[in-house]
Amino acid sequence: MTNGIKFFTATCLHWQMLLQPDERKQILIDSLKFMASDKRVWVHGFVIMPNHIHLMWCKQDAWVDKSTEQMFLKFTAQQIKFKIVDSNPEELENYKSTQRDRMYHFWERRPYNATMYNRKVAAQKIDYMHYNPVKAGLCEKPEDYWFSSARFYEQNKDDWGFLTHYAEHL
Repeated sequence: MTNGIKFFTATCLHWQMLLQPDERKQILIDSLKFMASDKRVWVHGFVIMPNHIHLMWCKQDAWVDKSTEQMFLKFTAQQIKFKIVDSNPEELENYKSTQRDRMYHFWERRPYNATMYNRKVAAQKIDYMHYNPVKAGLCEKPEDYWFSSARFYEQNKDDWGFLTHYAEHL
């Protein structure tokens, strides 16, 4: 199953709070919105935490052989870098790369990727994602955390306009 639903986690370099500012979280939202509207992926769920992001998504047919994950991480890193340059250039020192192919590094290498083979496992991962902000003390209920798909699953509200229920593809 090469085109299955994936549970994907990308962590900020050294678990730093790179995504603490909402304007940086919005970069990830805008990128997901673009990828969904451009028919690259179906986004089934997400949560953007201050130092990592969890996604449940699936490549659309024309994009099966392309590295949408790498495109997403590269684009969002570039946009976040632009924001940092504009607002707090000294912060870039926290993300200096030791690699020769880049000056800065915002995401840890080798993000986690797992295929969801059935609805039971997908539902468990959705719950895990949505309860992340509760466990971190950022909210009391999953649907209270804005940068998440929890309201889509708990209250049938698609605040983002790009979500597709995982049951449609599993």
